[in-house]
Amino acid sequence: MAQPLPSKEQTLFRHLVQNYESKQYKKGIKCADQILRKHPNHGDTQAMKALVLSCQGKEAEAFELCKLALRNAMKSHVCWHVYGLLYRGVRNYEGAIKAYRFALRLEPESPQIARDLALLQMQMRDYAGLVQSRRQAVQSKPGIRSNWTALAVALHLSGDLAGAEDVLKKFEETLKQPPHKGDLEHHEAVLYKISIIAESGDVQRALDEVDAIFKKAVDRTAVMEMRADYLLKLDKKEEAEKAYRALLNRNAERRDYFTGLEKSLGLHKSKKEDQEKLVQLYQEEANKSERRDAARRIPLDFLEGDVFREHADKYLRRMFRKGVPSTFANVKQLYANPSKKQTIIDLVESYTKETPEANGSAEPNGSVNGSEGKAPSSEDIALNWNLSVNYFLAQHYDYHLSRDLEKASQFVEKAIALNPLKNDYTFHMTRARIIKHKGDIPGASKAMNEAREMDPKDRYINTKCAKYQLRNDENETAIATMGMFTRKEAVGGPLGDLLDMQCVWYLIEDGESYLRQNKLALAFKRFQQVYNIFDTWTEDQFDFHSFSFRKGMIRAYVDMIRWEDTLRQHPFYSRAAQSAVKILTMLHDKPELATGGQVNGSGDAAADKKAAAKARKQAEKEEAEKKAAAAKKATAPAKEDEGEKKKEDQDPQGKDLLKQVGEKPLDEAMKYLTPLLELSDKNAASQTAGFEVYIRRNKYLPALKCLHALQAIDADHPAIKDQSARLRSALTPMPEDVPDKAREVLQAEFLSKQ
Repeated sequence: MAQPLPSKEQTLFRHLVQNYESKQYKKGIKCADQILRKHPNHGDTQAMKALVLSCQGKEAEAFELCKLALRNAMKSHVCWHVYGLLYRGVRNYEGAIKAYRFALRLEPESPQIARDLALLQMQMRDYAGLVQSRRQAVQSKPGIRSNWTALAVALHLSGDLAGAEDVLKKFEETLKQPPHKGDLEHHEAVLYKISIIAESGDVQRALDEVDAIFKKAVDRTAVMEMRADYLLKLDKKEEAEKAYRALLNRNAERRDYFTGLEKSLGLHKSKKEDQEKLVQLYQEEANKSERRDAARRIPLDFLEGDVFREHADKYLRRMFRKGVPSTFANVKQLYANPSKKQTIIDLVESYTKETPEANGSAEPNGSVNGSEGKAPSSEDIALNWNLSVNYFLAQHYDYHLSRDLEKASQFVEKAIALNPLKNDYTFHMTRARIIKHKGDIPGASKAMNEAREMDPKDRYINTKCAKYQLRNDENETAIATMGMFTRKEAVGGPLGDLLDMQCVWYLIEDGESYLRQNKLALAFKRFQQVYNIFDTWTEDQFDFHSFSFRKGMIRAYVDMIRWEDTLRQHPFYSRAAQSAVKILTMLHDKPELATGGQVNGSGDAAADKKAAAKARKQAEKEEAEKKAAAAKKATAPAKEDEGEKKKEDQDPQGKDLLKQVGEKPLDEAMKYLTPLLELSDKNAASQTAGFEVYIRRNKYLPALKCLHALQAIDADHPAIKDQSARLRSALTPMPEDVPDKAREVLQAEFLSKQ
């Protein structure tokens, strides 16, 4: 325990704590210094000062001061708590947990330390320790509902469903008065308890619980969905049918509801004898409103032959009369069936010879002349029809399953000529896409920019244009395009704001563009920024570990935890990680690339040597200029400000970063590769990247595992032959440092089969 302070210094210490909590860090430092002038070895004050220094970004100084505080007050729970907070700040969670546990031994009744420990245990998925911490919180403060709910969640995630239900039930029994009708936290806890009961397999009891709260439920849609699902699982089909029809009355476009209704009626799309009943069912739902689309579109998924042709004709005519631009997007899923694809194109091509008449039975969807809400005239319908048909055919012939780019160009030009709205960029975007598929990337970028200029205030078309510019390696033009919608005052300009907004797609496209240009430093920097964003998303859980229980959003919280466990399955992470691994293997093969060497040599050794020396001198010059600028900035007077301040990027070109990772590129590659192989193991590119790293690390068994996985994913993958030959070459003769068991496996599973 730290030595007690006199009254005046105790008041200052309280101010120090308040300054830290309100982020007034400079005032906090002043308070700490005032105390330490009179009591230089006061451990608690030193610890609090270290915590404030850490918040100012001075981690090294903070750790040094906190260790001094621990030497002066080894038995102070404040010092150990702060030590844990410092470790948590640098993401050393294991060290933080150890420090928290030591602090809790010294001060077992501290709710703050117990809460921080529980948050870290949740972050680390230490469910056994989490259950223990949450149980202690319930025992110390049994009157707080969130403590009971947090314990139930800990038990649930650890697999003890019965224990989780029992905890929630016991808290309900402690309530002296029933909660009022608007108590959202109580209703969420009840729904969470019901979901646990259903997850445990006792669906009938879950249904009974739902029926008991059905009339007074706050989240009516959730309760209706749960009830319909449970009725279907219990094979109570008549009641399930009513439940799903009630849900469709609330949302007629939800396909899950239609699927549930089909099951409750015992109808199967694959059975021809049921298809007529299904058509009748969907027609009944469609007749309820002219605006319903799902009931008209779903039958096309299971109908075949002449019946399909009849319904497709009716559906397409309706969409073309209304002038719906997304018609092709709605039906392109059907193209997986060649006969359906042919039927659709036969129908649409026949429409080019028709001129429809006004049909008063259809509600208007609006027209190109802007007559929203009015009955469309014959001219409007004819214009909508011709535009829609030509636009559909342009998309059809641009689609990869039916590609004929010359025809696609003809039809999109017809649509553009017919369109009376000069600022409608929809058809021009499709023209740019067709040009891209022809392989003319510069032409596609130019065409998309022309589309953008039709409505420069539209964020979507500007974003699409920036993507095409990046594909054409116009990085500066692309960031200028994106800069039209970023904050002007953002540190680092438009790119800095895109980083703040975590605009992952832009960073990936930018990085891939620089990689194509062999600008490895900038490319790797972008991929690392994407990696850091995914890390930030993982870190952001901390806020929800306490917020969700405070607000009672338990079901969403559990869903979020399970989503975070598979976060790096996201395709964006896979793309960034695979490209980063590619760069790191290049650095391993050619270390000179880290200091500005050429990716591909000229073939002339003298010229390559001269180019490398020139690049090295340029790098040294830039390094000297950067150090001079940093020194000048350091001598500038600091402005008075409180709280966190975003720092400028000291390595905007990524050259220092590339040098740093170039020292041990394969170790850095494992950071990106491990999540890929754990969560995206069915991705061929991930297994290819894994082999490239492991073969360079002389890890032959993991390399063989990646090769076998690649063969299982795609037996005709072009990398298989090359990687097999390289692995065989590396194992012939067998290296001496390969363990005996590994030798046996490699011999049996690979060498003997060659």
